Amino acid sequence: MKPVLIVFLYCLNFAGVAQAPELFRTETVNDEIDIPWGIDWLPTGEMLVTERSGTLHKINDGRLITIAGTPNVVDKGQGGLLDVKVHPNYVENGLVYLSYSKAIGNGLATTAVIRGEIRGTDFVESAEVFLAEPASKTRRHYGSRIVFDRDGLMYVSVGDRGNRDENPQSLGNHCGKIHRMKDDGSVPNDNPYVGNMVAMQTIYSYGHRNPQGMAVHPVTGLVWTHEHGPKGGDEINIVAAKKNYGWPVISYGINYSGTKFTDLTAKDGMEQPLLYWVPSIAPSGMDFVSSSKYGEDLKGDLLVGSLKFSYLKRVDLEGDQVINEEEHLKGVGRVRCVRQGPDGFIYLGVEGKGVLKLLPK
Repeated sequence: MKPVLIVFLYCLNFAGVAQAPELFRTETVNDEIDIPWGIDWLPTGEMLVTERSGTLHKINDGRLITIAGTPNVVDKGQGGLLDVKVHPNYVENGLVYLSYSKAIGNGLATTAVIRGEIRGTDFVESAEVFLAEPASKTRRHYGSRIVFDRDGLMYVSVGDRGNRDENPQSLGNHCGKIHRMKDDGSVPNDNPYVGNMVAMQTIYSYGHRNPQGMAVHPVTGLVWTHEHGPKGGDEINIVAAKKNYGWPVISYGINYSGTKFTDLTAKDGMEQPLLYWVPSIAPSGMDFVSSSKYGEDLKGDLLVGSLKFSYLKRVDLEGDQVINEEEHLKGVGRVRCVRQGPDGFIYLGVEGKGVLKLLPK
């Protein structure tokens, strides 16, 4: 991105976003889930929803069905049962993936991904496919989104676990990274650090803080992420192999105390964000609109949830260029998850309200 565009986006964010007519109204799908963290769908149309406290639910015509046999989670701080992802070839293999904060022992916890099958109301034959090292005593920055690309490869985000000075810039650990692997957790031969004796072999990109949004662009097939900044400096990035996204060497944010931890917002060899927010909106969950349910103007745009300001952010895109930003559903609540369903409608996981369906207003 050219520096002049970066400055423009910063000024745009500082001055505020465009005030636009409300595009959406909401319909409650189910209001029994306290913190719905991840959402996905079975080919039958049934919705799977994780509740951060540790429960996997299936929603069938609004009715909540609890799935037993999911792993024990560290339900503290930002930890718990996090994302859920149905395998793209589910009809053939029946696999469902869960990410969560796993207790390791001695007060340590880390990001883990397992896969298994849902048979009736049970999650069975689970096997671990990814475990982030090192584990930590902190209870924050697990990352934990899961997506599959067009080639069937799985991407998993892992936050820096609150250790910004050691983890995100080192290739010798999993934290502060986006990981790319086969569906069984094994390493693709074309991963960027295959054969590097120092690096973790699943690393695809590094220098991330806490990526809690990840989506595959419906046209380009590229993986996009957003991540929490500190005080200011939330980012949207297009992930590319072997790229360094700069945390914490460069940032548009500061410490929560108001002090600086870096004077740099750019450096050679480090990627600039496509878009960043000052002040922080605390983004969580995002997806592209690829259907025509809301009209052609919204098609191709990105929707991002805000935990801090309790709204849905529309990022108006032309290709991979940001044209405008709008805020919608102000006051809806802390939006934790944003997903487009197989029916073409957008669904939100909202803390304290459960799962909402967006309808055109």
